[in-house]
Amino acid sequence: MSQELFSYNPKSPTDSILMSASEGKRITPSEALHLYQEADYLKVMSVARYLRDKVLSHEYASYTGFRVVNYTNYCNVECSFCSFMDEIGSGKGYNLTEKEILEKMDYSVQMGADQIFLQGGVNPELPYSYYLEILRSIRNKFPKMHIRAFSPVEIINLEKITAKPLKEVLIELKEAGLDSVPGAGAEVLTERMRNIISPKKASVDEWVRAMETCHEVGLPGSANIVIGSEETKEEIIEHLNVVRNLQDRTGGFLSFIPWTFQPQTKKFFIRHVPTHEYLKVLGICRIFLDNIPHIETSVMVLGKGVGELALYSGADDISSIVIEENVLRSFGLKTEKEAIKFLTGAGFQARKRDLFYNYTEPVERILA
Repeated sequence: MSQELFSYNPKSPTDSILMSASEGKRITPSEALHLYQEADYLKVMSVARYLRDKVLSHEYASYTGFRVVNYTNYCNVECSFCSFMDEIGSGKGYNLTEKEILEKMDYSVQMGADQIFLQGGVNPELPYSYYLEILRSIRNKFPKMHIRAFSPVEIINLEKITAKPLKEVLIELKEAGLDSVPGAGAEVLTERMRNIISPKKASVDEWVRAMETCHEVGLPGSANIVIGSEETKEEIIEHLNVVRNLQDRTGGFLSFIPWTFQPQTKKFFIRHVPTHEYLKVLGICRIFLDNIPHIETSVMVLGKGVGELALYSGADDISSIVIEENVLRSFGLKTEKEAIKFLTGAGFQARKRDLFYNYTEPVERILA
């Protein structure tokens, strides 16, 4: 990398770290923390964008289309930040039927979605057969639909209710139609933060075990981090290091998404994350996670303004369009035309992609 990317000061430790990263050298967790604490965020963004261009030229940015189906809101995990769940036995929640899920999918196909994202609360009263039958029904009716489903905490629940080895459960889910698994429910992967967020949720080791086993049986996916509460900068880097180490072993993460917490309940502390800090964290994700090819920014969570800046700060994808979202307040894009218009207005040529980042049909057909 030439020094014109930023005004390089050879006596500056942060500049030396950034220069090293731009040359393709892996940075250490302590160096990543130093960037977070001391670096000029504009310099971080500049190097992150340079590295992003090695994955997808700066002329382009990609989008996808998926349907979120929250199949149940009954949950026994009780995350302190979540307003979506209802207590098991309250009679106030819901479990979607197979028919209701397929009806949602009919609409989604009409809207251009080629992926479904099944996610719900942890409800041990739902039998294992429910999950298998749902997967088989979707696969039979929509044979080309990519089925992305069940976060690590949901998978661990299936391991418990079946009393089967986790690997066996995952193989059965895969045979029923499951294509990939999201690394959701990570929030911040340190035990201190997990005890604050939800003491009943999967531990760091359990989350890693679930994702590692998914990758082992051929179920790839994504990973994320959610910032903006009581986490420290050290814990954010610790989270990224857990993910990078796992990716070194498995290679199963296709993308990584940094999010921010949204205010949902009064009992969970929300820290305002300034835009420049979010962009700095996103840039550090691109620089530190040198083994994960794609960095997404969630327009759904962060909005169009921050999403646009993120595409110039290391992200190459907007993780939209999202058809229906019940857990989070959505600022997202609802149609393909909206996504293309957004990316074009931000100065990019839009490229539609599938979950595996295969760029698909030309967007001109969609605009016609």
